[in-house]
Amino acid sequence: MPVFLSSFVNRLDKKGRVSVPASFRAALGGDATGIVVFRSLQVEALDGCSIAHLENLSQSLEKQDLAPDIYEMIETTIFGGSVQLPFDSEGRITLPQHLATAVGIEDDVAFVGRRKTFQLWNPKKLAAHDAAVRSAARARDISLSKIVAHAAGKLEGLG
Repeated sequence: MPVFLSSFVNRLDKKGRVSVPASFRAALGGDATGIVVFRSLQVEALDGCSIAHLENLSQSLEKQDLAPDIYEMIETTIFGGSVQLPFDSEGRITLPQHLATAVGIEDDVAFVGRRKTFQLWNPKKLAAHDAAVRSAARARDISLSKIVAHAAGKLEGLG
């Protein structure tokens, strides 16, 4: 399973094309022909992933006993709102204008790794979000060492 790391800012050209970071393309695998994007349900950004990730999500939904309205929300917002974006010969995608407009992407696109997925942001909105998230993490005393200790069963009540 790919792991998407780091953050990159790339310029959106006049035709709406933007280069997907090489490390993200590598994480997708050599046989990946593109990415899938959809509007995030939590923040003003686009979520991005491989088609295989959405297939895994679909399979995991089949195994869960969720309320019908939850299925409706997921299927409408994520699957119904997803767009497959093929890579061109230079590793670029063409970002649909309606999605870019919905999240305020204009000239530059910030790509942010999020382990198994990634996000596409307006860089200024990302900076504000990053500052808020870091402040919240400090306020809640969240740290990597505490997360690791909690996972190992050595720490109670993280989160």
